[in-house]
Order: sequence, then structure tokens, then C-alpha cells
Amino acid sequence: MQDADELTCLLRAWREDIESVPFPTFAELLIPEQKRRSAPARTAAASVRVTKTTGWRDN
Repeated sequence: MQDADELTCLLRAWREDIESVPFPTFAELLIPEQKRRSAPARTAAASVRVTKTTGWRDN
């Protein structure tokens, strides 16, 4: 029981410490203008090889 009381006191002290720090507030949120970038050139080509399989084994 004493352990539970000590834990309760520690948790209460921790909670009071957390609540003593004011939560930050912002009067105005400023988001900087984003730079525009051109899309990268698409020079890569994909190649796909299709194989015929039936079920779990190749025939």
C-alpha cells in the first residue's frame, strides 16, 4: 500500500510540473511562401518481363 501512495505522490507531482508550464499560443501563424520547382525530366524507361505461371508450380 505504501508503494501505491508513493507512486500516487510522484504522479501528482509530475502532473503539477507539467501543468505549470504554459501551453504555447500563436497570435498569427506565418507559413513561408513555397518555392516552385519544375518536375524532373522522365528519361527512365521501365521494362517488364511477363512469364506464364499456373498455380504454385511452373509448368
